[in-house]
Amino acid sequence: MIYLKEITEENFNECLNLKVNVENEDYVDEVVYSFAEAYIYYNSYILRAIYLEDTIIGFVSIYVGENSYQIINFLIDDNYRNKGYGKEAVNIIIDYLKCNYNAKLVSVPVYIENREAHKFWSKLNFNNSEVIENNYIFMRREI
Repeated sequence: MIYLKEITEENFNECLNLKVNVENEDYVDEVVYSFAEAYIYYNSYILRAIYLEDTIIGFVSIYVGENSYQIINFLIDDNYRNKGYGKEAVNIIIDYLKCNYNAKLVSVPVYIENREAHKFWSKLNFNNSEVIENNYIFMRREI
C-alpha cells in the first residue's frame, strides 16, 4: 500500500538517500534542495515521503498558495520505478490536495526537454498549459 507521511527526524535521512538517475540533472531537483525551499517558503510548502508499506520509495514537495496547487518536486527511487507506484502516489497526492485544500486544479512544472516526464504526467491526465518559466512548462490537471 502506498501512502504519504510527513518528513520527520526519523525519516529525513532516508529521503536524502533516494536515488533517481535521469538523463539530465536539471530534470529533478535533489531532495536537499526541496528541503531548503520548504525552509524558506515554510508557509507555502508541504514535504512528504512516499511510502510502500514501511519503506520510503519516493518524495514530493507541494506548493500550496491562494488557489494555486503545484507538485513542485516528485520522485520515485530508481529501485521502485516502472512498477505503477508513481501513478498511485500522484493520485494520492491529488486526493490529498482535493480533500484538504479543496483544490480544483493541480499544476506540475516539467522541464521542456524531459520527454519521459511529459509522457508520465500526460498518462495521468495532465495537459500542457501555455505557461513556461525558466525552461519549465506547467502541465495542469483539473480535479
